[in-house]
Amino acid sequence: MSAFRPIRNASHDPHLLVDDHAVVRTGYRRLLDAEPGLHVIGEAASANQANAFVRRERPDVALVDLSLKGSSGLEAIRGMLARLPGLRILALSMHESRGHVTQAMRSGAHGYLTKHSEPAEVIEGIRRVAEGKRVLAPEIAHLLDQEVVDRESLMAALTPREFEVLRLRAHGDSTADIASAMHLSPKTILNYLSLIRQKLDADTDFKLLHLAVEYGLVETPSRSVE
Repeated sequence: MSAFRPIRNASHDPHLLVDDHAVVRTGYRRLLDAEPGLHVIGEAASANQANAFVRRERPDVALVDLSLKGSSGLEAIRGMLARLPGLRILALSMHESRGHVTQAMRSGAHGYLTKHSEPAEVIEGIRRVAEGKRVLAPEIAHLLDQEVVDRESLMAALTPREFEVLRLRAHGDSTADIASAMHLSPKTILNYLSLIRQKLDADTDFKLLHLAVEYGLVETPSRSVE
Protein backbone atom coordinates (compact mmCIF):
# COMPACT_ATOMS: atom_id res chain seq x y z
CA MET A 1 0.00 0.00 0.00
CA SER A 2 1.09 3.54 -0.61
CA ALA A 3 -0.20 6.80 0.67
CA PHE A 4 0.14 10.07 -1.13
CA ARG A 5 -1.45 13.43 -1.83
CA PRO A 6 -1.88 15.16 -5.18
CA ILE A 7 -0.73 18.78 -5.29
CA ARG A 8 -3.53 21.25 -4.95
CA ASN A 9 -2.86 24.98 -5.17
CA ALA A 10 0.87 24.30 -5.27
CA SER A 11 0.87 22.36 -1.97
CA HIS A 12 1.59 18.65 -1.66
CA ASP A 13 -1.22 16.38 -0.52
CA PRO A 14 -0.22 12.99 0.98
CA HIS A 15 -0.54 9.56 -0.62
CA LEU A 16 -0.12 6.09 0.87
CA LEU A 17 1.17 2.87 -0.81
CA VAL A 18 -0.07 -0.50 0.48
CA ASP A 19 1.69 -3.59 -0.85
CA ASP A 20 3.46 -6.44 0.96
CA HIS A 21 6.42 -6.43 -1.47
CA ALA A 22 9.03 -3.80 -0.65
CA VAL A 23 10.43 -3.79 -4.18
CA VAL A 24 6.96 -3.05 -5.59
CA ARG A 25 6.43 -0.20 -3.14
CA THR A 26 9.83 1.23 -4.04
CA GLY A 27 9.01 1.12 -7.73
CA TYR A 28 5.69 2.89 -7.32
CA ARG A 29 7.19 5.45 -4.95
CA ARG A 30 9.81 6.40 -7.53
CA LEU A 31 7.18 6.55 -10.27
CA LEU A 32 4.77 8.72 -8.30
CA ASP A 33 7.28 11.03 -6.63
CA ALA A 34 8.64 11.88 -10.08
CA GLU A 35 5.21 13.21 -11.10
CA PRO A 36 4.27 16.85 -10.47
CA GLY A 37 1.53 17.01 -7.88
CA LEU A 38 1.99 13.50 -6.49
CA HIS A 39 3.84 12.91 -3.24
CA VAL A 40 4.12 9.57 -1.42
CA ILE A 41 4.22 10.12 2.33
CA GLY A 42 4.09 6.55 3.56
CA GLU A 43 4.09 2.82 2.90
CA ALA A 44 2.45 -0.17 4.55
CA ALA A 45 2.86 -3.92 4.10
CA SER A 46 -0.25 -5.07 5.98
CA ALA A 47 -3.77 -4.01 6.93
CA ASN A 48 -2.65 -3.23 10.49
CA GLN A 49 0.15 -0.99 9.29
CA ALA A 50 -2.19 0.73 6.85
CA ASN A 51 -4.80 1.37 9.53
CA ALA A 52 -2.22 2.78 11.93
CA PHE A 53 -0.76 5.03 9.26
CA VAL A 54 -4.13 6.38 8.17
CA ARG A 55 -5.12 7.19 11.72
CA ARG A 56 -1.82 8.99 12.33
CA GLU A 57 -1.13 10.77 9.03
CA ARG A 58 -4.55 11.10 7.36
CA PRO A 59 -3.50 10.76 3.68
CA ASP A 60 -5.74 11.79 0.80
CA VAL A 61 -5.31 8.75 -1.45
CA ALA A 62 -4.20 5.14 -0.90
CA LEU A 63 -2.99 2.78 -3.62
CA VAL A 64 -3.79 -0.72 -2.33
CA ASP A 65 -2.86 -4.23 -3.42
CA LEU A 66 -5.55 -6.80 -2.59
CA SER A 67 -3.14 -9.64 -1.77
CA LEU A 68 -1.27 -8.76 1.43
CA LYS A 69 0.76 -11.38 3.25
CA GLY A 70 -0.95 -12.33 6.51
CA SER A 71 -3.88 -10.00 5.86
CA SER A 72 -6.28 -8.90 3.16
CA GLY A 73 -6.42 -5.83 0.99
CA LEU A 74 -10.19 -5.91 1.41
CA GLU A 75 -9.76 -5.75 5.18
CA ALA A 76 -7.28 -2.90 4.74
CA ILE A 77 -9.74 -0.95 2.59
CA ARG A 78 -12.56 -1.31 5.09
CA GLY A 79 -10.32 -0.57 8.06
CA MET A 80 -8.85 2.57 6.53
CA LEU A 81 -12.24 3.93 5.52
CA ALA A 82 -13.60 3.26 9.01
CA ARG A 83 -10.81 5.46 10.38
CA LEU A 84 -10.83 8.04 7.61
CA PRO A 85 -14.12 8.04 5.64
CA GLY A 86 -12.89 10.73 3.25
CA LEU A 87 -9.90 8.67 2.09
CA ARG A 88 -9.90 7.88 -1.63
CA ILE A 89 -8.74 4.38 -2.52
CA LEU A 90 -7.46 2.94 -5.78
CA ALA A 91 -7.05 -0.85 -5.85
CA LEU A 92 -4.14 -2.07 -7.97
CA SER A 93 -4.13 -5.85 -8.17
CA MET A 94 -2.91 -8.82 -10.17
CA HIS A 95 -6.43 -10.26 -9.90
CA GLU A 96 -8.80 -9.61 -12.81
CA SER A 97 -11.73 -11.82 -11.82
CA ARG A 98 -15.23 -10.42 -11.47
CA GLY A 99 -15.35 -11.60 -7.87
CA HIS A 100 -12.25 -9.68 -6.81
CA VAL A 101 -13.39 -6.50 -8.54
CA THR A 102 -16.91 -6.65 -7.13
CA GLN A 103 -15.67 -7.24 -3.59
CA ALA A 104 -13.09 -4.45 -3.79
CA MET A 105 -15.73 -1.96 -4.90
CA ARG A 106 -18.19 -3.18 -2.29
CA SER A 107 -15.48 -2.74 0.36
CA GLY A 108 -15.20 0.91 -0.61
CA ALA A 109 -12.55 1.19 -3.32
CA HIS A 110 -13.12 4.09 -5.70
CA GLY A 111 -11.22 2.53 -8.57
CA TYR A 112 -9.65 -0.70 -9.75
CA LEU A 113 -6.65 -1.11 -12.03
CA THR A 114 -4.66 -4.25 -12.75
CA LYS A 115 -0.90 -4.60 -12.43
CA HIS A 116 -0.83 -4.96 -16.19
CA SER A 117 -1.79 -1.28 -16.43
CA GLU A 118 0.74 1.07 -17.97
CA PRO A 119 2.45 3.54 -15.57
CA ALA A 120 0.65 6.44 -17.23
CA GLU A 121 -2.69 4.72 -16.53
CA VAL A 122 -1.82 4.34 -12.85
CA ILE A 123 -0.83 7.99 -12.55
CA GLU A 124 -3.97 9.13 -14.33
CA GLY A 125 -6.05 6.78 -12.19
CA ILE A 126 -4.64 8.29 -9.00
CA ARG A 127 -5.38 11.81 -10.19
CA ARG A 128 -8.96 10.92 -11.17
CA VAL A 129 -9.67 9.10 -7.92
CA ALA A 130 -8.30 12.09 -5.99
CA GLU A 131 -10.73 14.31 -7.92
CA GLY A 132 -13.65 12.19 -6.73
CA LYS A 133 -14.09 10.17 -9.91
CA ARG A 134 -14.43 6.42 -10.35
CA VAL A 135 -11.67 4.67 -12.25
CA LEU A 136 -11.77 1.23 -13.85
CA ALA A 137 -9.37 -0.47 -16.23
CA PRO A 138 -11.19 -1.16 -19.54
CA GLU A 139 -11.21 -4.92 -18.98
CA ILE A 140 -12.51 -4.36 -15.44
CA ALA A 141 -15.31 -2.09 -16.63
CA HIS A 142 -16.39 -4.87 -18.98
CA LEU A 143 -16.52 -7.33 -16.09
CA LEU A 144 -18.72 -5.03 -14.04
CA ASP A 145 -20.99 -4.46 -17.02
CA GLN A 146 -21.42 -8.21 -17.15
CA GLU A 147 -22.12 -8.22 -13.42
CA VAL A 148 -25.07 -5.92 -13.97
CA VAL A 149 -26.43 -8.22 -16.66
CA ASP A 150 -25.56 -11.46 -14.90
CA ARG A 151 -27.43 -11.00 -11.65
CA GLU A 152 -27.16 -14.67 -10.74
CA SER A 153 -23.42 -14.27 -10.11
CA LEU A 154 -22.94 -16.24 -6.92
CA MET A 155 -20.00 -14.23 -5.65
CA ALA A 156 -22.19 -11.14 -5.38
CA ALA A 157 -24.12 -12.94 -2.63
CA LEU A 158 -21.08 -12.99 -0.36
CA THR A 159 -20.03 -10.22 1.97
CA PRO A 160 -16.42 -9.00 1.58
CA ARG A 161 -15.39 -10.96 4.68
CA GLU A 162 -17.08 -14.14 3.45
CA PHE A 163 -15.37 -13.66 0.10
CA GLU A 164 -11.98 -13.41 1.80
CA VAL A 165 -12.60 -16.57 3.84
CA LEU A 166 -13.52 -18.39 0.64
CA ARG A 167 -10.47 -17.06 -1.19
CA LEU A 168 -8.11 -18.26 1.54
CA ARG A 169 -9.85 -21.63 1.78
CA ALA A 170 -9.61 -22.06 -1.98
CA HIS A 171 -5.88 -21.46 -1.77
CA GLY A 172 -5.61 -24.37 0.67
CA ASP A 173 -5.37 -22.50 3.99
CA SER A 174 -6.57 -24.43 7.02
CA THR A 175 -9.24 -23.09 9.35
CA ALA A 176 -6.53 -22.20 11.87
CA ASP A 177 -4.47 -20.39 9.21
CA ILE A 178 -7.47 -18.37 8.05
CA ALA A 179 -8.39 -17.49 11.63
CA SER A 180 -4.85 -16.28 12.29
CA ALA A 181 -4.67 -14.24 9.06
CA MET A 182 -8.02 -12.56 9.68
CA HIS A 183 -7.57 -12.18 13.46
CA LEU A 184 -10.69 -14.20 14.18
CA SER A 185 -11.36 -17.39 16.13
CA PRO A 186 -11.42 -20.78 14.37
CA LYS A 187 -15.04 -21.14 15.44
CA THR A 188 -15.92 -17.87 13.69
CA ILE A 189 -14.21 -19.07 10.52
CA LEU A 190 -16.18 -22.32 10.63
CA ASN A 191 -19.38 -20.30 11.00
CA TYR A 192 -18.40 -18.22 7.98
CA LEU A 193 -17.69 -21.37 5.96
CA SER A 194 -21.11 -22.72 6.88
CA LEU A 195 -22.78 -19.49 5.70
CA ILE A 196 -20.73 -19.52 2.50
CA ARG A 197 -21.76 -23.09 1.71
CA GLN A 198 -25.41 -22.17 2.24
CA LYS A 199 -25.21 -19.10 0.01
CA LEU A 200 -23.33 -20.91 -2.75
CA ASP A 201 -25.29 -24.15 -2.40
CA ALA A 202 -22.05 -26.09 -1.95
CA ASP A 203 -22.10 -28.77 0.72
CA THR A 204 -18.43 -29.76 0.44
CA ASP A 205 -15.09 -27.98 0.21
CA PHE A 206 -14.55 -29.65 -3.14
CA LYS A 207 -17.60 -27.84 -4.53
CA LEU A 208 -16.39 -24.60 -2.94
CA LEU A 209 -13.02 -25.03 -4.61
CA HIS A 210 -14.68 -25.74 -7.95
CA LEU A 211 -16.71 -22.52 -7.69
CA ALA A 212 -13.62 -20.57 -6.62
CA VAL A 213 -11.75 -21.75 -9.71
CA GLU A 214 -14.76 -21.04 -11.93
CA TYR A 215 -15.05 -17.48 -10.66
CA GLY A 216 -11.33 -16.77 -10.88
CA LEU A 217 -10.42 -16.70 -7.19
CA VAL A 218 -7.64 -19.17 -7.98
CA GLU A 219 -6.24 -20.08 -11.36
CA THR A 220 -5.82 -23.77 -10.59
CA PRO A 221 -6.26 -25.78 -7.39
CA SER A 222 -2.81 -26.04 -5.88
CA ARG A 223 -3.71 -28.66 -3.29
CA SER A 224 -6.77 -30.28 -1.81
CA VAL A 225 -8.61 -28.61 1.05
CA GLU A 226 -9.50 -30.75 4.04
